[in-house]
Amino acid sequence: MQYYLKHGEVIIDEEFQRLLPPLAEKVFADLEESILRYGVRDPLVLWDGILIDGYNRYEICQRYDLPFNTVDLEFPSRDNVIVWIIKNQMERRNLTPAEVRRYRGMHYNAEKRMIGNLTGRNQHSEELPQNEGIPKTQSTASKLAEHYNVSRSTIERDAQIANAIAAIGELSPDTKADILSGKARISNKQLQELSSASTDDIKAVISQIEDGTFESRKPAAAKLNNEEIITTADMQPWEIEFSKMTEEFRQMIRTQSKPNDTTEVKSALRQYIKMLEKLYSGI
Repeated sequence: MQYYLKHGEVIIDEEFQRLLPPLAEKVFADLEESILRYGVRDPLVLWDGILIDGYNRYEICQRYDLPFNTVDLEFPSRDNVIVWIIKNQMERRNLTPAEVRRYRGMHYNAEKRMIGNLTGRNQHSEELPQNEGIPKTQSTASKLAEHYNVSRSTIERDAQIANAIAAIGELSPDTKADILSGKARISNKQLQELSSASTDDIKAVISQIEDGTFESRKPAAAKLNNEEIITTADMQPWEIEFSKMTEEFRQMIRTQSKPNDTTEVKSALRQYIKMLEKLYSGI
């Protein structure tokens, strides 16, 4: 069941609102100061009277009784709105790795539901029906893997992670926020396991995270070409820093760049080169 909160002619939808990560205090304060000084520059976006973009601006307007403009968009279903919101958020440059994985997983889940509603098949259907002689339609996971420049298995794992984070959020919104911000350390593998765990098991993990006793599982030592991969404990300080830089660069490429957009790739490469030069000068 969906719960709506009406404020005049604007409807607040809790499901849509939960899709949006809260702004940091300073960022919210800066937005508040800007609106008080210049007013609301961008219109709030509505779908059938429901607010789908501009929750922070709306909150500030309500707080100070400020005027604002709105624009209405049309979508055939709630899942189409969810996908639109996710794509908007994925264009942001300051998402954490956990937020990125959650959004990709939620995008996958929403697309699967839309396919099921369109074709009459269930939400677990992998491909659209086809007529004889017509090539198979690309699977949802493969389509999104191509869109986000990751593997199909990554998208499917992200769906499990998104489900686990949603289940945690139902029981403890604060723990969910800590996981998404990176404050609470929990591995992707542990989140995947929680996606099919009982409520009691999820509550136990939440309790351990809240009291600081939860231990995030460290990746097991792997082997490549029969040689053991060096773990963080065995690395020199510069190796650890290099590893962090490389992972940060990969995240920039995944979250910032779009297909065939070399400008974004060059920008990320330039930042990476600067980081390498800084590391080089410090060795």
